Amino acid sequence: MVYNPQLETFLRVADAGSFNKAASEGFITPTAVIKQINLLEESLGVKLFDRTHRGLVLTDAGKSMYQDAKYIIQYCKDSVARAKSTVKTEEVIRIGTSPITPSSVLMELWPKVRKQYPNMKFQLVPFENTPENAREILKNLGQNIDVVAGIFDETLLEVRQCAGIELRKEPICCAVSLEHPLAEKKILTLQDLEGENLLLMHRGWSHHVDELRDDLKENYSLIHIVDFDFYNMEIFNRCENSNDILMAFSGWSNVHPLLKIIPVEWDYKIPYGLLHSHQPSEEVQKFLDAIRSITK
Repeated sequence: MVYNPQLETFLRVADAGSFNKAASEGFITPTAVIKQINLLEESLGVKLFDRTHRGLVLTDAGKSMYQDAKYIIQYCKDSVARAKSTVKTEEVIRIGTSPITPSSVLMELWPKVRKQYPNMKFQLVPFENTPENAREILKNLGQNIDVVAGIFDETLLEVRQCAGIELRKEPICCAVSLEHPLAEKKILTLQDLEGENLLLMHRGWSHHVDELRDDLKENYSLIHIVDFDFYNMEIFNRCENSNDILMAFSGWSNVHPLLKIIPVEWDYKIPYGLLHSHQPSEEVQKFLDAIRSITK
């Protein structure tokens, strides 16, 4: 997938804060860099940089473009990776993986699968966690990605138009910054959460989380529930920077190095397993049947 190469130059200039530094990093002349930025600003009809005596500073339009350009470039790279993954030999299972949907559980099960099907192979297909990717990938499982491991329930399966195999019930935990006073604890009590902001996925995302939310609102009103819309790196950064507490799961312990995931003294859990198409291919169905037999 092709995107305007001037976007890469724009990002390089924004990160460097200087035409000369960006030129050196890109192995081109400063004149060429300036020309590309001028052409980009002309085509967009907005000014992206303010030229100051201290260097280049992004305008408000430039700040907006910076975030979008990073997404566009990464999305294009992911699209190419997914497109390449469609060229596969028989019995290759394409496993989608991201920081929020790590493939570690499949790596643990894979040796047992291979005993049943020695010719079966797997291919990891990385993707970025964005609302657009989550919607398109799960809705179209079987096209570029066959299986994704993650938390789910009936609500998510219905909304995302996919099916799932439950492997276990995953306890709902909390993530806190390493600088947070609660980071020293091995397990949290509900009293520990009183007076804190608890970041919960919005109502309707999961009935398991909605049950937890209702319990807290009725019986633990001193816990301040704050809704958010999507799990991505932004919400993990918010947890680390604001000292808010984030609803999380033990499998996400490696998502953010400055957060600690701690179990809580409550009985709330959510299903964890494999998401797949309602109509998997023959080789994917064999893989799913093998997983079912292994995890009985």
